This record gives sequence, C-alpha cells and structure tokens, in this order.
Amino acid sequence: MGQAPRDLQPSLSERHFFGAELRQLRERAGLSQARLGAMIRFSADLVRRVETADRFPSREFVEACDKALEASGSLMRLLPLLEASRNNVREPPTGHLGVTNMLPTYSEQPSGTPGMLVRVPFQPGVLDRAALDWLNTTASPLPSMAERPGSPDQVCEEDLFSAETALAMFRQLDHTHGAGRVHAQVQRFIEDELNRLLAKTPGSAAIGRRLNTLAAGFFELCGYQAVDTGAHGLAQRRYLRALRLTEAADDRLYGSYLLAVNIGHLALHCGHPAPALRMALAAVHGGQTRATPAVRSGLHAVVARSHARLGQQGECLNHLDIAERQLARSRPEDEPTWIRYFTSAYLADEIAHCFHDLGRPQETQRHLRDALAALSPTHVRRLAIDTALLASSLAAAGRIDEACAAARQAVDHTAKTASHRCLQRVVEVQADLEPYRCELEVREFGEYVRDQLPHAAV
Repeated sequence: MGQAPRDLQPSLSERHFFGAELRQLRERAGLSQARLGAMIRFSADLVRRVETADRFPSREFVEACDKALEASGSLMRLLPLLEASRNNVREPPTGHLGVTNMLPTYSEQPSGTPGMLVRVPFQPGVLDRAALDWLNTTASPLPSMAERPGSPDQVCEEDLFSAETALAMFRQLDHTHGAGRVHAQVQRFIEDELNRLLAKTPGSAAIGRRLNTLAAGFFELCGYQAVDTGAHGLAQRRYLRALRLTEAADDRLYGSYLLAVNIGHLALHCGHPAPALRMALAAVHGGQTRATPAVRSGLHAVVARSHARLGQQGECLNHLDIAERQLARSRPEDEPTWIRYFTSAYLADEIAHCFHDLGRPQETQRHLRDALAALSPTHVRRLAIDTALLASSLAAAGRIDEACAAARQAVDHTAKTASHRCLQRVVEVQADLEPYRCELEVREFGEYVRDQLPHAAV
C-alpha cells in the first residue's frame, strides 16, 4: 500500500512554493509522479523530491514540466526566484525544525534596509494632506499606447501574471518568517523586475491599471516589512507610495484599505491614535461606494481600534458591531485577493486588541483564544504577537502562572521569525510581568527569554 503524499507548506520557502505548484498542476492533469517523470525523461524520484522541496529543480526540469503540464509558462516564471533563492539563501530542512538557523539575528540589519533609513522618523503631520489628496483625487492619465500591440516594449498579461505570482509567494513567506527573511528578496524584485515593468508602456488601459495596482501591492508589502524591522518612517513612505499608485490605477477600494488598515495601523503602532482615527474615517467615507463586506469590516475594525486607544468605549463597540456584521456577509470568492486573509480569526485579533486597550482582560482573552484557534500554523508572526498579547492580558488579570506559560509559547513562536514586532511584544510582556518579578515563575521566564531570545531580554 502506497504512502500518503507529504503535506506541503508553500509558505516555507521559494522551493516549497514551487513544489506545491508543481504537485497541483500534476494532479490537475491526472498524472502520477512516475507518469510525469516518463513524459519529461526524468525519474519519478526526482519529481517526488522536487515536489517535497528536497531538491532544487534544474532549468531543464522546469522547462520540461511546464511543457508537459501545459502550464503556459507559470512554472518557468518561478525559475528566477528559485535561482535567486539557491544562490542567496541557505534553505532549511523540511518542516519548521531548523528555520531559526537560517534567519538573521535581530542585531543584524536586514539587507536592503540601511541603518539611516531605519532611523527615518514617522511623521503623523503629513497624513492629513495625503488623506485629503486621496479623497479628492481623480485617476491619473495612463501613458500613450501608440506602439504596435504585442510590442516587446509593452507590458503584457504574461508579465503581470509572473509578477502577481511572485507577490503571492513573497506574502506567504513574510507571514511565516517575518521581514528579516524576505525583505531583501522583495526589494531586489522591485528594483530588477517591477521597475522594469513600470518603465514600459502598458499594452492596454486595463493592463496599465492592473500594473499600478500590482505595484501598490509590492510597496504595501515593503511598508509592512519596514514596520516589522522597526523602520516606521520608511514604512510610512512606502505606504504613501502605494496609495499614490492606487490613485493612478483608479483603484478606490485598495486605496481605502491602504489608508485605514496600513497607514492607520501604523499611526496606532507609533502611538498616534487621533491621526489613525482620521485616516480610518476618511477611508470609510471615501471607499464606501466600492467597498466589499470584508473591506468594510477591516476599515471599521481600525476605526474601533482607534476609538479604543482614545478610551472611547461606546464608539469602539459600535464600530466593532459593524465590523462583525459586515464580515458575516462576506463571501471570499467575491472579495479581492488582498483582503481574503481577513477572516474571523483576524477580526477576533482586532477585537481582542480593542478590549485590551479598554482594560477588559476577560473579553481580551476570549477573543484571543478564538483568534489563535483559527490561525494557520504557518502564520507564525501572528501566532507570536497574539500569544504575547494573551500573556499580557493574563498578567493584567493577576493570573501569573498562565501568563508565564503563554509568554513562553510566544517566545517559541518569535524564535522562528525575524520580526522586530514579535520581539517588541515579548519585551512588553516582560514589562507587564515586572510587578511580579519576585515570583519564581516570572524569574524562570526571564531566564528563558535570555536563553532563547537574548535580543528581547530586559
């Protein structure tokens, strides 16, 4: 009796992502590994090892698979990313064991984020102007398309599909490993591939709008990664660049998301709840005619978070109620791909943060447990942040044994990432436990942090 195929985790690395794509295409074609191997004149064992990320595929292997599976170039488009990964990243063994060893330590500056950029300050004063410009904007004219259709100097559907595939992969890797693992690769892709596309003429007006939205997605991811490395001023600049790109794309829906969920959250993260509230309310107002249920839920969740940080409980609860009702109406297949991550688990996380800021630990803990139960195991950064917040909430309630147990789990998750935000949350847990520093469990937890995460020890 044959063994069941190994479960794949495409978010672990470029190689894992390629293996998952190859298996999906092979199974869709109704081929066994042996049959595909015979068709492409490679062994069935090599097909198996590539699918399970035990081997890097050669160019010849990828070309043969792409042709045999009639993949229309989708596998070949992943080849440059695989080759960059082979040349620049030491891969982990399959599974999470060993991931920490391939990550840069917190003291190392991630490639592509010079120290001077990390020190660029967040500037809340520029946000109101940006929001007003977005509210009043009209779509920018697209470049002239006088060249012949199909000209090599034009951006085509194939170019966009390749870049969209890369963005999806980078987002998965970022969720699992944090910015320290992925930031340099994203930056390199923007400098080499995305800028090349932006310099070319779109093949049609629709392709031009799609290209600008795609570019906004890359700069949004770069901004999120800047937050994750502690470079808040750089994150602000990248988010504002993404917002301008949505204006050029006439993508009002994505722009409202960037204004509230990215820029508003950044303002909250930097301790500026009033500007965060203004950004979120501007997004609700400016995007209301095009917003889907999940996007509306995400926007109102940020409004609620801002009211909670300002101590305005009634307004917070009103917007949480709207967020819950909107998400209940959402159908993932009808939502933009960039909001489909916003599930009940992510809303539960937002609700928990609201109750934590309002000083209501029991509700905080209930919603955090809902969030943690529903999160994918590959979203390690979110698991680390939410588990650390659970520990802080338990500490606030005086449940010190449980707080320390949760805090240890948060440390374990954080050790698998290269995330400044996760380290910051572990530092905050230690501060929350400081009043109980004489307790044995707290002292032992402090030793555990010094052993496992010396950069987060206080």
